[in-house]
Amino acid sequence: MHTWSTDQVDPRDRFDYWREVRAKGLFGVTAELEPDRRQDFFGEFTLRQLGDAGLVELRASPYRVERRTGDIADAASNSLCIYQQLGGGGWFGGALLDEFAVRDGMFATSYSDLPYRTVPLHDDGFQLRIIKIPVANVVPPGAELGELVPKPVQDETALRMLLESCFRDLIEGKDAAAADTAPIVQALAHIALIERGHMRPKSRLAQQALRSGHLSLARRLIRRHLSSAALTPTLIAGLLGISVRHLHILFEETGNSFSETVTMLRLAQSRHLLREQPRQTIAEVAYACGFESLATFYRLFNASESMTPGDYRARRA
Repeated sequence: MHTWSTDQVDPRDRFDYWREVRAKGLFGVTAELEPDRRQDFFGEFTLRQLGDAGLVELRASPYRVERRTGDIADAASNSLCIYQQLGGGGWFGGALLDEFAVRDGMFATSYSDLPYRTVPLHDDGFQLRIIKIPVANVVPPGAELGELVPKPVQDETALRMLLESCFRDLIEGKDAAAADTAPIVQALAHIALIERGHMRPKSRLAQQALRSGHLSLARRLIRRHLSSAALTPTLIAGLLGISVRHLHILFEETGNSFSETVTMLRLAQSRHLLREQPRQTIAEVAYACGFESLATFYRLFNASESMTPGDYRARRA
């Protein structure tokens, strides 16, 4: 992972360096800011390579950004871009697209080699993530993205939740190898293309992406409800908007059933609590992790660790 900030540059030169080296060289855009505001400029970013894709997290003072035809000619990337707004808000506009604003937590998608303009909506400036995925890696033969202008992903839709879950998988798996993240990157791209109407939902690639997205979100929902004894396939399937049978098929394809996955996650949480919460009793740990009885917890923990919860805690004290 590469990290850089303007703290490494003399304050008098920070915006000029950002504009010429970072904005043009790394992002392929034109940056503008009034001369009297440049000395107070601040910008930082991290860049993480995910195979051929790149994940950037950026924070910067307010300035104007434009991707012009000249920028595209000088730095074409032929990529699908997925943005997530992390703070404040941003405005997008341009000759080819309808103006729109994104607020904290929202997503937008676009093809990299189309012109646009953007500015932050507030004084806290830019704060966002962008993943750029080469088109050759994710677009089915014959598909074109030349009309995929920047556009927000609609909130509270099933596809938006799948997109967010896969995106969070990439963020949380920051130590994962590129080969391990490749399926998530592909699923993320294909869910974005389904949402934009550039991939048929019933196609083989789309169905594979939707399965990956549903599985990602199912695991996230399981963790959210892990402490509840009411955690059941019916609950998770209902939250996902799929059938219970479909849910079981998703997990069977991973080699672990739904119930086995829940048990593994509950045991992992119990190990964490036994290590980090020494004042909690064994019974409190068991029920905090959603085990229906202390006897069940002891039986499953013994089978997993070949020792009792008490012995496990004592050895890691």
